[in-house]
Amino acid sequence: MSQQDDRYDVVVVGGSGVDTVIRVDALPVPLADSVHVGPIEEWPGHTGGNVALGTRALGLRVALLDCVGDDWIGTLVRQRMAEGDVEFHPLTSPAGTRRAVNLVDATGRRMSFYDARDPADLRMPREFYLPRLRGARHVHVSIMNFARFVLDDIEALRVPVSTDLHDWDGLNDHHREFALRSDLVFLSAEGAGDGTAALMREILREGRARTVVATAGAEGSHVLTRDGGPTPRHVPAVPPRAPVVDTNGAGDAYVSGFLYGMLAGRDVLDCARLGAVAGAHACTAPGSTALITPEALLATAVS
Repeated sequence: MSQQDDRYDVVVVGGSGVDTVIRVDALPVPLADSVHVGPIEEWPGHTGGNVALGTRALGLRVALLDCVGDDWIGTLVRQRMAEGDVEFHPLTSPAGTRRAVNLVDATGRRMSFYDARDPADLRMPREFYLPRLRGARHVHVSIMNFARFVLDDIEALRVPVSTDLHDWDGLNDHHREFALRSDLVFLSAEGAGDGTAALMREILREGRARTVVATAGAEGSHVLTRDGGPTPRHVPAVPPRAPVVDTNGAGDAYVSGFLYGMLAGRDVLDCARLGAVAGAHACTAPGSTALITPEALLATAVS
């Protein structure tokens, strides 16, 4: 690959937006006509945006391709990516920019109300994304509907691809294509519960993945590989070095740390440890703003 072609370490496809964060005393919130809360804040990010910001903060060359609205929410996303030095290539979506309202309790737990809003026929033109995919060492695809139509070209280019299925229960068909067509699959153990290990094995058996990672918050994460036997290996969580403020974006930070290790040639368990460090660090500031540096990541991982 020529120097001109090798322009990006990571290209992220889809998944940016803005979180409206409302802090409450506890979850679930008691039923009431009105509840007094602290300042309501807007934080740009979302899953794809956070992975782009996190990997860029770790020194990787990153581009984010997405569809956002010509609205004030989209302006917040553009500004945040510029502040984070992410090379952002947005297309204009007629439906506007994705949003979520997140209730966050005193321990940092959240309940998210997600407004996807993308129309079913939204697509990225091939002439828009192909030149950027050709310049990528790795592509991370968010589970936006329009992103599934990019998978054929990623496969044809033979660029490794990862995805995050979040709290997939193994049943929702929307996630399945992403699960079975990615080389590296992340998911949350919350979705499948006791069936998480079986779902991880199913993804490896039926798809192209070499590695499946299930994150479990304070319980750490579980890693299953094609050559590692039928039982996922457990990687403990890392205690945050400051009080937990907000768990928004912790999973995205985990993905960022894992990808950093993978692109550096580390083995999967080392990658999972780096992910754990990055995820813990993300909980120490509001709104996915705690982006760990490579120096802090490596220092904490070996301490």
